[in-house]
Amino acid sequence: MKRWSSCPVPQLPGTSPAPLVHDTSTGELERLEPREGRAGLYVCGITPYDATHMGHAATYVNFDLLNRVWRDAGFPVDYVQNVTDVDDPLLERANDTGADWRELAEEQTELFRTDMAALNVLAPDHYVGATEAVEWIVPAVERLVERGLAYRVPEGTGQDGRSEPAGDVYFDVDAAGRLRADDPDAWVIGSTCRLDRERMLPLFADHGGDPERTGKRDPLDPLLWRVKREGEPFWNGGASLGEGRPGWHIECSVIALQYLPAPFTVQGGGSDLAFPHHDMGAGHSYALSGEPMAEHFVHTAMVGLDGEKMSKSKGNLVLVSTLRREGVDPAAIRLAILANHYRTDWFWTDDLLEQAKHRLATWREAAVKPETAGADSLLEAVRAALGQDLNAPAALIAVDAWAARNLGGAAARGAGASAEDAALARATVEALLGIEL
Repeated sequence: MKRWSSCPVPQLPGTSPAPLVHDTSTGELERLEPREGRAGLYVCGITPYDATHMGHAATYVNFDLLNRVWRDAGFPVDYVQNVTDVDDPLLERANDTGADWRELAEEQTELFRTDMAALNVLAPDHYVGATEAVEWIVPAVERLVERGLAYRVPEGTGQDGRSEPAGDVYFDVDAAGRLRADDPDAWVIGSTCRLDRERMLPLFADHGGDPERTGKRDPLDPLLWRVKREGEPFWNGGASLGEGRPGWHIECSVIALQYLPAPFTVQGGGSDLAFPHHDMGAGHSYALSGEPMAEHFVHTAMVGLDGEKMSKSKGNLVLVSTLRREGVDPAAIRLAILANHYRTDWFWTDDLLEQAKHRLATWREAAVKPETAGADSLLEAVRAALGQDLNAPAALIAVDAWAARNLGGAAARGAGASAEDAALARATVEALLGIEL
């Protein structure tokens, strides 16, 4: 699957240390020091049945910050992102609208790529659709069945009492959790998200799970392979699975294993993916490789609109593409996102966008001055803020202070100002915050 185009990242003098970032699996700030000097980043991608909303944008912009901070610290980054281009929500939207599901997926994926390029999000090295990964997923599921870590269910009933055919394959969370009792890094259900079973059950049902499916050994066992249903797309299931399509979690596990060493540095995504998606994906990966999926699990907070949760059911999504069509500068959208810490739930408002537009205009006014002062201190402050749990709001305040100084303070009177300083300030903001001045 093609990627989007990325702008070159300016080179900055010196380097920053590896950042301290909150790890969901430990509940602590952890230094994200890549193994052997090379970072591995996997961020779960979209299910392309609708346009990029502000929650999507916030996730990818904030992981773009991590990507930029690592690169500034001198670490090459292997970045992988998937596209869940076959799944129930996509098929349901295609059916509701009368669209071909393939055309809908490609149309919305292209819109997403366009939005990401506009927001100056660095493109992943590998951008992979689930449909492209089926050839890797089938043998992986077959191995899990052969090893007794997955099983087929008989004909029965699913969620809401629907009749379901025999043959669907499920991951056995209990068997997988008993693989390596002597390994302190072994996966057991809930180990990457620190949730107990009581909290996991409702989340599992709300996020694509089917705890009521008859024939399952455990209500929390996730689907690995869905056998062919009438009217649904299907693929060859190899020697033993039968025609069908993959489950959601196994998709990311297999794509990650294909391109990144286990364990890679960070598995990332929105906080709604911590369970079940990331936890189950980590279980699949451990069962297949004998190694933890990732060293760290990092999650971004949720975004609402004017005090309410943003959701398709409420019809209150703020779309990046809509704002762009209205003439909003994508750099202002990015600044509005960065004004909120990635781990704090926040709400999109018209005031937030207006503040971002004003901030951008002020920065650009300062940046076009032929000479400025204070860029060395600015670089130090932005690096320090982002190195401490990707504190973008603090970094923005540092740029505000630099701009104010150069629009009316010491630099305006020529105190230590230079063209080299102006170039360094612009490079700092572009390289670390992704804002072109």
